[in-house]
Amino acid sequence: MIAASAVLGGLDCVVVRSAEKPPQLAVVLCHGFGASGEDLLGLAEPLLELVGDRAEEIAIVFPAGGLALDDRGLPGGRAWWWIDLDRLLNQPTPEIMREFRCVQPAGMAEATRQVCELTSEVMKQWNLPASRVVLGGFSQGSMIATAAAMSLPDPPAGLIIYSSALICEAEWKKQAARLANTKIIQSHGRRDPILHVSQGQALRDALTAAGCQLKYLEFNGFHEIHPAAITATAELLKNLL
Repeated sequence: MIAASAVLGGLDCVVVRSAEKPPQLAVVLCHGFGASGEDLLGLAEPLLELVGDRAEEIAIVFPAGGLALDDRGLPGGRAWWWIDLDRLLNQPTPEIMREFRCVQPAGMAEATRQVCELTSEVMKQWNLPASRVVLGGFSQGSMIATAAAMSLPDPPAGLIIYSSALICEAEWKKQAARLANTKIIQSHGRRDPILHVSQGQALRDALTAAGCQLKYLEFNGFHEIHPAAITATAELLKNLL
C-alpha cells in the first residue's frame, strides 16, 4: 500500500492506494470525536484485501477533523465539531437527548462545507463523477459524512455509517430522499454505551422511510466497527467498480 499526506478541502488527509495509477473509485472515511486523523487508517488494509484484484482501482482518503482538541485535554485529538461528552453521557435527560437529536450543533455547518469541498477536490483531482465516490465514517465521522452526502450537488454512490445517530432530525428527514439512489451500509452495536442503539435505529428508520437502499447490520457489541461491517463495505466497493 502507498500512503501519502495531502491537504484536500483545507483538511489534512492521508491518502491510501495500492497502485499509483489514477483510481476509479474514491472512498472518504471520517474519524470519530476525539480521535486522531489517522484513527481509521487500519481499515485500509482489510478493505483493500477484501476487494481483491480490483483494489488498485481504489483510493481511500482519511481526513482529520478541522477542530483540534489539544487545549481541551485531548492531545492529538480532532473533531468535526465540539461535543460535551460529559453532559451527553452522564446527564442524559430527555431534554438533552432531544436537543442532541433535533438541533444542529455549532460548527457542524462549517465541517459539512469542508467535507463537501474535500469531496469536490477529490473528484476534480482524479476526474471522478459522484457515482464513483463513497463517503463514510465512524461515530461523529459518520454523522458528518451523512450531512455531506445530503449536501453535495450530486449525492455519492455509497454511504458508510458506522455507529451513528439521527441528528438535525427535521433537516435530515427533509433531505434524506436525495440519497434514494445511494447504496448505504449502516452498522451499530446493541450494547453501545456512547450512542445507544435506538439512536442508530432512528437514523435507519428515517433513511428507510425516505426510500433509501440501506443494509443495516446490528451486532452484539459496543461502540466499534464490527468485522461484518467491514466485509459489507468491501462488497459495496466491489459492486461499485
